[in-house]
Amino acid sequence: MPEINPYARFLDQRPLLDSLSATPVELESILQTIPPEQLSASPAPGKWSPAEIVCHLADCEIAFAFRLRQTLAEDHHILQPFDQDSWAATYKGIPADQALATFTSLRQWNLLLAHTALPAAADKPVTHPERGTMTFTTILETMAGHDINHLRQLQTLAGFGG
Repeated sequence: MPEINPYARFLDQRPLLDSLSATPVELESILQTIPPEQLSASPAPGKWSPAEIVCHLADCEIAFAFRLRQTLAEDHHILQPFDQDSWAATYKGIPADQALATFTSLRQWNLLLAHTALPAAADKPVTHPERGTMTFTTILETMAGHDINHLRQLQTLAGFGG
């Protein structure tokens, strides 16, 4: 069976909500170091450009928003997986700054929910059909680890390691 949170290895020692709150600022900082002509350039065949990575983060924030709310609203909810590559087919031509603005707005909305729901909902269970039973907190941890993974990719593309 796959890991419950395949991004857990990326988590650092920061409090979870602090890590999630920092991502939009960190994204903006990294994107400012990438020359505009490189924002939409794929670093290698089959790899996402920096702008496409930020589009992916915005799309994932939509999916996470729904998952968090369904977890709170329903008992024994089963999450719906999605094909990230199919979703990514629409990313060409979307500017990084528009994707970042979308991500930032959605993240702020999700953080408001998390602050309201925690700690009472921390252990509320939900099922991912590919990963098994997880909790509201596991979804937040997945979000944070996913963020850090893609922040590191963007740091590498910006030329300052990860």
